[in-house]
Amino acid sequence: MAVNLPPQYHDAEAEYKKAQTPEAKLVALRKMWVILPKHKASEKVQSQLKTKISELTDEIEVAQSTVKKSPTSIKIPRQGAGQIVLVGSPNSGRSSLLRKLTKATPEVALYPFTTREPVPGMMDFEDVRVQLIELPPITADFYENYVTDFTRGADGVALVVDMGDDDGPFAAEVVIDQLKKRRRILVDQLPEVDEDPSVYHIKTVVVANKMDVEGAKERLEIFKEMMGNRFRIIEVSAETGQGLDQLKAELYRLLGVIRIYSKLPGKPADMTAPFTIPIGGTVLDFAEKVHSELAENLKSAKVWGSARFDGMSVTKDHVLQDKDIVELS
Repeated sequence: MAVNLPPQYHDAEAEYKKAQTPEAKLVALRKMWVILPKHKASEKVQSQLKTKISELTDEIEVAQSTVKKSPTSIKIPRQGAGQIVLVGSPNSGRSSLLRKLTKATPEVALYPFTTREPVPGMMDFEDVRVQLIELPPITADFYENYVTDFTRGADGVALVVDMGDDDGPFAAEVVIDQLKKRRRILVDQLPEVDEDPSVYHIKTVVVANKMDVEGAKERLEIFKEMMGNRFRIIEVSAETGQGLDQLKAELYRLLGVIRIYSKLPGKPADMTAPFTIPIGGTVLDFAEKVHSELAENLKSAKVWGSARFDGMSVTKDHVLQDKDIVELS
């Protein structure tokens, strides 16, 4: 499906390419955003524009503030079916959870601010792997600027709340507010329309940690009163393992993807390493994930699973379902 960009979009794009300052570039990008037709065919362009607008907005705000960005750029390559970041207040138990859910070995200590740099780990969920990244703690007085960059690129957020401490619910509210100041809005469900492309709404699950500690149930009730129905809450204990299986399933759900298994003509399907595509994805989306040239030359496909009968021939725009098997040719 073609994007069909109007002439005004290309004029604004030319302005962007000629712009000499971040401010001028941002003005041109916002014009492009307003003009860009918003439909499925333009989703990739929308995503690219939104990222550029957010990055420039962050760059301009940091340059205008007294807090300068760290000269060291921290990058962690994306791996697996998607990426979830763990955020929270000091001693909320993010490191302990990362150890339990992955093979990562972050330092775990009773004193605060043990984590000063992002720590990645790979979580196994059934037959897929999900990348978890523990980010440094967030308080009213402490915020690492690169947290903003990581939350921009993540597929979801796990907000870890310390239910073993009376201040835990209130410390979590500070985390939410600090991210909001950086235009990162934690939500249970994404809005249908992005009114401001510089603002990122991020799918979030609350991890009520340390539920094995005395008084945790009462603190959880306080937190629920504070938050209302804003978030889905999973009760866990990194110490005892309570709720960790449910948490794994919930973190995978945040990704918003389905698993598709590939099959070569005349051979059995490879059921060991599924590809993942967004929910609502089509045969063409799957083909693009396998290889761009395969998508360009795609002639036909057969589907086992959600099709009316196994091995049914389908068109490129056929919508796939979780655990479908697809043969491309």
